[in-house]
Amino acid sequence: MNKGYGITDVGRRRQHNEDAFLIDDARGLYVVADGVGGHAKGEVASAESVEQIQNWVIRHERLVSEYLQDPSEEIFYSLRRMVESGIQSACYLIHSMAQLEPERRGMSTTMSMALVLDTLVIIGQVGDSRVYLHRDGKATQITEDHTLINYKVKHGLLTPEQAKKAPGKNVITRAVGHLDYVEVDVTDLIAQSGDRLILCSDGLHGYLLDGEIDEYGALEPHASCQALVDLANSRGGRDNITVMVVDISF
Repeated sequence: MNKGYGITDVGRRRQHNEDAFLIDDARGLYVVADGVGGHAKGEVASAESVEQIQNWVIRHERLVSEYLQDPSEEIFYSLRRMVESGIQSACYLIHSMAQLEPERRGMSTTMSMALVLDTLVIIGQVGDSRVYLHRDGKATQITEDHTLINYKVKHGLLTPEQAKKAPGKNVITRAVGHLDYVEVDVTDLIAQSGDRLILCSDGLHGYLLDGEIDEYGALEPHASCQALVDLANSRGGRDNITVMVVDISF
């Protein structure tokens, strides 16, 4: 049985927390969302998106059951499309809410989600929250940051060394709800028993040094999350901090 544990913290600079997360061990669903908007209710965007994706997966429980009984290639691709369309539905919902209520104009959120079904893990990604796979003492970033800095590095406009010092690290290029449609990255992997997923908002990973996620990610779940939150706060805590670990066993 997979088991998730998470912590969210307001940090040391913000007045309120715009992050949201979901742990649904029964369905193998894990989500971290980092709201964008400040006065435009980023916390509404993140919370509503998390609820929407959970409801979407519940609506498609029959598809999940079919896969668990018969993991065919056809159903596998249907599950990938389900994850993508679920995030799209959250995007449309948040954008529509913002259009109807002027005080919420501009609200949006990142979303990093993992659906764990036995050995199959399907990951959906929008924005700059992250999913790591921690295996055999080593953590590997599975998701790609949708940020202006990362875009410039990918297209050869900045070197990785230049990117570390470049301004605009928090400028994201994709968000759930900014428009009524967003491009969603969907990836999948085959898990091994003993694997750990680590999901986090940029309030954590923006402070991480090379190798630290390997070390802290190997601790007992509660200790791992708390140590990572404490680390981010000790280095400034300029943003909300959300960390989740999911231990996979079968």
